[in-house]
Amino acid sequence: MSKIGRVGFVIKPHAPGVEDVLRDLVAYLGERGIASVLEDAAARKLGRTRGLARETLPEKVDLVVVLGGDGTLLSVAYRAARAGVPVMGVNLGRLGFLTEIPVSEARLTLDSMLAGEAQSLISPRRLIEARCRRRVHLCLNDVVINKGALSRMVQIAIRIDNKEIAVLKADGVIVATPTGSTAYSLSAGGPIVQPRVPAVVLSPICPHTLTFRPMVISTESTIGLKLITDGEEVYLTLDGQRGGYLKKNDEVEVRTSLLELKLVTSPKRNYFNLVKEKLGWAE
Repeated sequence: MSKIGRVGFVIKPHAPGVEDVLRDLVAYLGERGIASVLEDAAARKLGRTRGLARETLPEKVDLVVVLGGDGTLLSVAYRAARAGVPVMGVNLGRLGFLTEIPVSEARLTLDSMLAGEAQSLISPRRLIEARCRRRVHLCLNDVVINKGALSRMVQIAIRIDNKEIAVLKADGVIVATPTGSTAYSLSAGGPIVQPRVPAVVLSPICPHTLTFRPMVISTESTIGLKLITDGEEVYLTLDGQRGGYLKKNDEVEVRTSLLELKLVTSPKRNYFNLVKEKLGWAE
């Protein structure tokens, strides 16, 4: 990784204390000769007239610092992965599984990154691609097909490597990365998957039959999802941030991307500490 000379800031504008944390870290970096590049919302917090659009910021910096929660980090993750830029999440939200670094450790973590210790702190996270209607969407956590609030159960034909394996009758289905295995997929009964395991998780949402259990699938496989149901509200949701309606016979093809997000982790804890701390695992 090249030397860090410019650090970009992406924030959750209404997070408690975000202005104070932002001001402190910008001043801290300035004392070390590191330029701070602010997205529009962050610039306004500091009384500056203009910042960069969130969409373009990762291309202009050597490190992205997210001040907020996991949703804020997900909104910039796939763009940072495209740019090959590490992302450091400082938790100002509730759970903070991706934004794992508490405010009290932000300076410590930045010190380590600036000292050239990125290799020991960065956890590579593979993304997945969702192809639908000739468009390709990148996701760090998950691709979800689910019914609307007033819709009935939906039917989804599932193919793996072009072989139909089942027709799912359920409220929907989740295809999650190992990173996303601790998010919506976990709530739907899926397993916790260590980030470096080369797999994706296929989890039904409230299936009609108890025998349709979550399945772990190789990253070398391609998963095809075809909506069979007609006349119901059905959504395609990407990382809980983007998406839209699906129609009957729409197909979503999910495969593992070659892109990885360089996620900066805390120097004070490992993944299993995080699972215990955030999820209360095995307590």
